[in-house]
Amino acid sequence: MATEINRVTSTVTVSCMNEIMPVIKECLQKGQSVRFSPRGISMLPMLRQGIDTVTLSPITGDLKKYDIALYVRANGKHVLHRVVKVEDTYTCCGDNQYVYEKGIFLDQFVGVVTSFTRSEKEYSVNNTGYRLYYRIWHYSRFFRRVIRAVFRRIKNLFHK
Repeated sequence: MATEINRVTSTVTVSCMNEIMPVIKECLQKGQSVRFSPRGISMLPMLRQGIDTVTLSPITGDLKKYDIALYVRANGKHVLHRVVKVEDTYTCCGDNQYVYEKGIFLDQFVGVVTSFTRSEKEYSVNNTGYRLYYRIWHYSRFFRRVIRAVFRRIKNLFHK
Protein backbone atom coordinates (compact mmCIF):
# COMPACT_ATOMS: atom_id res chain seq x y z
CA MET A 1 0.00 0.00 0.00
CA ALA A 2 1.23 3.49 -0.75
CA THR A 3 0.91 6.59 1.37
CA GLU A 4 -0.42 9.68 -0.36
CA ILE A 5 0.41 13.25 0.51
CA ASN A 6 -1.74 16.04 -0.91
CA ARG A 7 0.49 19.12 -0.90
CA VAL A 8 -1.27 22.21 -2.20
CA THR A 9 -2.71 20.70 -5.40
CA SER A 10 -0.34 17.82 -6.11
CA THR A 11 -0.43 14.25 -4.87
CA VAL A 12 2.71 12.25 -4.18
CA THR A 13 2.63 8.47 -3.75
CA VAL A 14 5.32 6.80 -1.65
CA SER A 15 5.78 3.35 -0.15
CA CYS A 16 7.31 4.40 3.18
CA MET A 17 6.65 7.25 5.61
CA ASN A 18 10.41 7.82 5.97
CA GLU A 19 10.50 8.88 2.32
CA ILE A 20 7.96 11.66 2.79
CA MET A 21 8.55 12.76 6.41
CA PRO A 22 10.80 15.70 5.46
CA VAL A 23 7.97 17.09 3.29
CA ILE A 24 5.37 16.50 6.02
CA LYS A 25 7.54 18.23 8.63
CA GLU A 26 8.25 21.13 6.27
CA CYS A 27 4.54 21.66 5.57
CA LEU A 28 3.64 21.47 9.26
CA GLN A 29 6.41 23.91 10.21
CA LYS A 30 4.92 26.36 7.69
CA GLY A 31 1.54 25.99 9.40
CA GLN A 32 0.05 23.90 6.59
CA SER A 33 -1.98 20.73 6.99
CA VAL A 34 -1.14 17.46 5.26
CA ARG A 35 -3.55 14.74 4.16
CA PHE A 36 -2.46 11.12 3.88
CA SER A 37 -3.77 7.57 4.01
CA PRO A 38 -2.29 5.77 7.03
CA ARG A 39 -0.92 2.25 6.73
CA GLY A 40 -1.45 -0.64 9.10
CA ILE A 41 -4.27 -1.97 11.24
CA SER A 42 -3.48 -0.44 14.62
CA MET A 43 -6.23 2.20 14.32
CA LEU A 44 -9.01 -0.13 13.14
CA PRO A 45 -11.98 0.14 13.08
CA MET A 46 -11.73 3.92 12.79
CA LEU A 47 -9.02 4.14 10.11
CA ARG A 48 -8.88 1.56 7.35
CA GLN A 49 -5.65 1.14 5.41
CA GLY A 50 -5.83 2.34 1.83
CA ILE A 51 -9.42 3.57 2.23
CA ASP A 52 -9.55 6.36 4.79
CA THR A 53 -7.42 9.50 5.00
CA VAL A 54 -6.43 11.81 7.83
CA THR A 55 -5.59 15.49 7.90
CA LEU A 56 -2.52 16.12 10.00
CA SER A 57 -2.06 19.64 11.32
CA PRO A 58 0.65 21.38 13.33
CA ILE A 59 0.54 20.91 17.11
CA THR A 60 -0.35 24.09 18.94
CA GLY A 61 0.28 23.66 22.65
CA ASP A 62 -0.02 20.40 24.54
CA LEU A 63 -1.88 17.38 23.26
CA LYS A 64 -5.05 16.28 25.02
CA LYS A 65 -6.38 12.87 25.96
CA TYR A 66 -8.01 11.17 22.93
CA ASP A 67 -6.08 13.24 20.34
CA ILE A 68 -4.72 11.16 17.47
CA ALA A 69 -1.16 12.16 16.76
CA LEU A 70 1.76 11.13 14.57
CA TYR A 71 4.94 10.56 16.56
CA VAL A 72 8.39 9.07 16.09
CA ARG A 73 9.49 6.15 18.25
CA ALA A 74 13.05 5.88 19.52
CA ASN A 75 13.74 3.36 16.72
CA GLY A 76 12.74 5.97 14.11
CA LYS A 77 9.40 4.38 13.21
CA HIS A 78 6.48 6.76 12.64
CA VAL A 79 3.25 5.83 14.43
CA LEU A 80 -0.25 7.29 14.29
CA HIS A 81 -1.99 6.45 17.60
CA ARG A 82 -4.41 7.91 20.09
CA VAL A 83 -3.24 9.70 23.24
CA VAL A 84 -4.82 7.80 26.15
CA LYS A 85 -3.08 9.42 29.09
CA VAL A 86 -1.38 12.76 29.71
CA GLU A 87 1.07 13.18 32.58
CA ASP A 88 4.69 14.36 32.46
CA THR A 89 4.89 12.25 29.30
CA TYR A 90 2.22 10.89 26.99
CA THR A 91 0.81 7.38 26.78
CA CYS A 92 -0.54 6.28 23.39
CA CYS A 93 -2.32 3.25 22.02
CA GLY A 94 -3.85 2.27 18.69
CA ASP A 95 -7.61 1.65 18.70
CA ASN A 96 -6.97 -1.95 17.63
CA GLN A 97 -4.31 -2.57 20.29
CA TYR A 98 -4.25 -3.34 23.99
CA VAL A 99 -0.71 -2.51 25.05
CA TYR A 100 -0.08 1.10 26.00
CA GLU A 101 3.09 2.81 24.79
CA LYS A 102 4.29 4.98 27.66
CA GLY A 103 6.94 7.67 28.00
CA ILE A 104 6.39 9.60 24.78
CA PHE A 105 7.62 13.19 24.97
CA LEU A 106 5.98 16.15 23.25
CA ASP A 107 9.04 16.69 21.04
CA GLN A 108 8.54 13.20 19.54
CA PHE A 109 5.18 14.26 18.07
CA VAL A 110 5.09 15.50 14.50
CA GLY A 111 1.45 16.56 14.12
CA VAL A 112 -2.10 15.99 15.30
CA VAL A 113 -5.10 14.71 13.35
CA THR A 114 -7.76 17.41 12.95
CA SER A 115 -10.09 15.55 10.59
CA PHE A 116 -10.43 12.26 8.76
CA THR A 117 -12.24 11.08 5.66
CA ARG A 118 -14.25 7.87 5.79
CA SER A 119 -16.41 6.65 2.91
CA GLU A 120 -15.75 9.92 1.06
CA LYS A 121 -17.18 12.00 3.93
CA GLU A 122 -14.93 14.24 6.00
CA TYR A 123 -15.34 14.34 9.79
CA SER A 124 -13.83 16.84 12.18
CA VAL A 125 -12.34 15.47 15.39
CA ASN A 126 -14.79 17.84 17.10
CA ASN A 127 -17.78 15.98 15.60
CA THR A 128 -20.17 14.79 18.35
CA GLY A 129 -20.56 11.29 16.87
CA TYR A 130 -16.80 10.87 16.65
CA ARG A 131 -16.31 12.07 20.22
CA LEU A 132 -18.87 9.51 21.42
CA TYR A 133 -17.12 6.77 19.38
CA TYR A 134 -13.68 7.26 20.87
CA ARG A 135 -14.94 7.36 24.44
CA ILE A 136 -16.99 4.17 24.03
CA TRP A 137 -14.14 2.49 22.16
CA HIS A 138 -11.57 3.45 24.78
CA TYR A 139 -13.65 2.39 27.78
CA SER A 140 -14.67 -0.91 26.16
CA ARG A 141 -11.00 -1.90 25.74
CA PHE A 142 -11.06 -4.45 28.59
CA PHE A 143 -14.25 -6.13 27.32
CA ARG A 144 -12.98 -6.27 23.75
CA ARG A 145 -9.80 -7.92 24.99
CA VAL A 146 -11.74 -10.56 26.97
CA ILE A 147 -14.06 -11.29 24.03
CA ARG A 148 -11.10 -11.64 21.67
CA ALA A 149 -9.37 -14.06 24.10
CA VAL A 150 -12.52 -16.19 24.38
CA PHE A 151 -12.86 -16.42 20.59
CA ARG A 152 -9.17 -17.27 20.24
CA ARG A 153 -9.53 -20.15 22.73
CA ILE A 154 -12.63 -21.47 21.00
CA LYS A 155 -10.83 -21.32 17.66
CA ASN A 156 -7.83 -23.18 19.13
CA LEU A 157 -10.11 -25.94 20.45
CA PHE A 158 -11.44 -26.65 16.96
CA HIS A 159 -8.07 -26.43 15.21
CA LYS A 160 -6.18 -28.96 17.31
